[in-house]
Order: sequence, then structure tokens, then C-alpha cells
Amino acid sequence: MQQAMVGPASAARWLLVESRLALTTFAGPDIARARNARLRSVDIALTIAAAALPWTTAGAEGALLVGLVLLLATVPLPMWPKTIARPACALTLVLALLFVAGTAWAHGIPTHDKLRALRHVYKIAIVGLLLAHYQESRRAGWVLVAFIASNVALLTLSYVVAWFPALALVDKPDQPGVAVRNYIDQSHGFALCAVMLAALAIDAGRAGLARRAAAYGTLAAAFLINLAFVNLARTAFVYLPVMALLLLARTLSGRRLALALAALVIAAVAAFAASPNLQLKVARIFSETAQFGAPVGPAGPASAAMRLEYWHKSLAFIRSAPLIGHGTGATRELFQRDAAGKSDLEALVTYNPHNQTLAVAIELGFVGAAVLWAMWLSHLLLFWRVASLAGFIGLVAVVQNILGSLFNSHLLDFYQGWIYVLAVGIAGGVVIKEREGSPAGELSC
Repeated sequence: MQQAMVGPASAARWLLVESRLALTTFAGPDIARARNARLRSVDIALTIAAAALPWTTAGAEGALLVGLVLLLATVPLPMWPKTIARPACALTLVLALLFVAGTAWAHGIPTHDKLRALRHVYKIAIVGLLLAHYQESRRAGWVLVAFIASNVALLTLSYVVAWFPALALVDKPDQPGVAVRNYIDQSHGFALCAVMLAALAIDAGRAGLARRAAAYGTLAAAFLINLAFVNLARTAFVYLPVMALLLLARTLSGRRLALALAALVIAAVAAFAASPNLQLKVARIFSETAQFGAPVGPAGPASAAMRLEYWHKSLAFIRSAPLIGHGTGATRELFQRDAAGKSDLEALVTYNPHNQTLAVAIELGFVGAAVLWAMWLSHLLLFWRVASLAGFIGLVAVVQNILGSLFNSHLLDFYQGWIYVLAVGIAGGVVIKEREGSPAGELSC
């Protein structure tokens, strides 16, 4: 009994000592240990955030804010110039600063709308801090494991809720299998986990780790089956095939790649033929699109028709202020002014036009849209032709965000935006370290 209590007591003492060192020691013989304790505190905060992200906005945001404060306190000043000079960091800062500057020409826009817009933007400026931190930290794998494990738990609950809807933690009867958040967020996380686990399975198989490869492969299949037969965001029809193509291209070439692509197409056709869920999702695309311009029925406006209306109006707003836009936070006010005295779809008011390029261009014009796409391109180039797992995860996360942002504002949305920031920042830091030949560049599960 006494021996059993030694472990927790020793762990508590160790934690207290490490915390004291992290908070108070900046010189002397223990400086290296204190430095590592501070680095570890960042990793712990971000690991907690990654675990909370699929489940709760408030919990994840709290952990992320703690992580941000710790990052600001731990990234060494000498690393800042070199980090900021990288396009992958510099362009995120330029975009964030443009949104801040955009408040100056947002004439007649309520202050709360400006602040609301800035709250969605600040996270992209953190990419540089993450790039710098994960060039030092060797614990990038913690965040990956936490995110995948959390999604596996959510996947399990999704299957349960599909059979027993009353057990869902949110009341969304029109979204089967969704226990928390919504089906768009859930699909985004499940698709990313499926592709990452498939990559892990391939890597494990190549290393001769058959059992681990089978476990990863089984989990990847479980995510894909859920997407096919339980619930799926229609945006996944765009990004998931491209992510799968990148996965195959990472491991195959020539004739083998062609055969694998043919097998993938056959599997997709078979899944569509067997899945009422997929058939319904595709049918709704056409039926909802046909409602654009028609009177809104008793069931309310259709999602696809709403998007078409938002895009139509957004282009008009951009034409009226093409260079630098209407200013940060102006989107809702513009829609509200245009909707006055109108009915049906034309009377809809939104903060979010459901296209990231349009969302930026409305407020920051062509200048903002150009910076947005330059940032995306810089992140693609950071991971392009990088063979490691970190390079692949970064690449598919960027591709998923870009393609998802054709139909949503996924860079500035909370869930998808933070996944993007964490993936680019953490995987990017690891990739930079790998290029420098340091053993600190590790990302595994």
C-alpha cells in the first residue's frame, strides 16, 4: 500500500519542481531543464486542445489560449526574424494584419461586427509561433495521437448515436450519427483521420509492423465506413478524392498507381450503390440547386440554394469595392442592407458567404484575396514533395482546407481553421527541422 502511494507522491513533487523551474528559472545550472519544462508545457496545452477540438469549442479554445500565452513566453527572440522571413509565416501575418487594418475603412460597420471578424482571424497569426516551437520540441506526436484518439472516441459514439439517436449530446435529428457539433465538422475531422491512419498503416506495413498496420488500417476503414453509411458533408465529395489521390501518389507510381486509382474508383462506385446516405446526399445537391431563385417552401431555404444566393450577392459586393473591399466585419451589414424589403432567398442575412475567397474579398478586396491564395500556396510548397509523415499530413491538411473553402469559410471557421493552423504549424516545424537534418524532427503515432 505504501509503495503504491510513492508513485503519485513522487509525480506530484516532480510536477511542482518542474513548474517552479519553468516559471522562475531563466539562468544558472538548471536553465536547460527549465527550458525543457517550458517547452513541455506548450506541448501539453496543445495536446489537450487537440483532444478537446472535436468535442467542444469552449474547452478547446481555453487550452489553445493557454498554449498561445506559453508560446509567446517560450519562443526565443533570436528565432523570430528567421521564422518571420519564411513565406509560410510572413503571409499569415500579412493576412492577419490586413484584417486589423481593414477596421479603418469599415465605415458604418458596428464595432461588435469588427471584433467578431477579428476573433476568427487571430489564429492564423499563430502559425509562425508553432513553426518556431516545433523546430525545438520533439513532442509533435503528442498532438497527433490526441487528435486521432479523440476522433476515434467520437467515431465510436457516432455509431452508437446512429442506432440510438436519443444518446446524442446535441439535438439535431436531421443529422444522423452526429453526437456533438455538426456533420460538417465531424466529416472534416473523420476524413482527415482516415487519410492519416491510412498513411500510418502503409508506413507500418513497410516497416514490417504487421499488427500495427492492421490496427491503423482497421481504424481508417471504420472512419470511411462511417462517412459512407452514417453521415457525410457534401464538401467531402470534393476534398476526400483528392486526399486519397495524394495518399496513393505518396506510395505508388506508374502502373501500380493507375491500378490503385482504378480500384479506388470501383470502390467508390460500389459504396455509392450500397449507401442510401451517399445517394441521398448527391440527390439533394441537384434538388437544392434547382431551388435557387424559387420561392422558399415550408421546409425553409435549401442549403445549396442559399450558397448560390450568397455567392451571387457577394460578387456584387466585391464589384462595388474591388481593390481593398468594404472593411473588416462588413459582410453582415452588407447583406442586411441588401435584404431590406426583399423576400425568400434574397432576404437572407449572413456573416458567412460560405466561400473563403469571397469572404475575404468582400472585406479586403482583391488585395486580401491575393494574400490569402499566396498564403495557401506557400503552405503547399512547404510540404510539397516531402516524403515524411509530417510532410504528408501538412499537405493533406492544406489541400483539405483549400478545397473545403470553396463551399465554406474553412480557414476562419473555428474547427476547420484550428485544424489547419495546428497542422501547418506543427507539421511545418517538423519538416523544417527534418530539412536541417536534426533528430528533433519527428512525427509519429
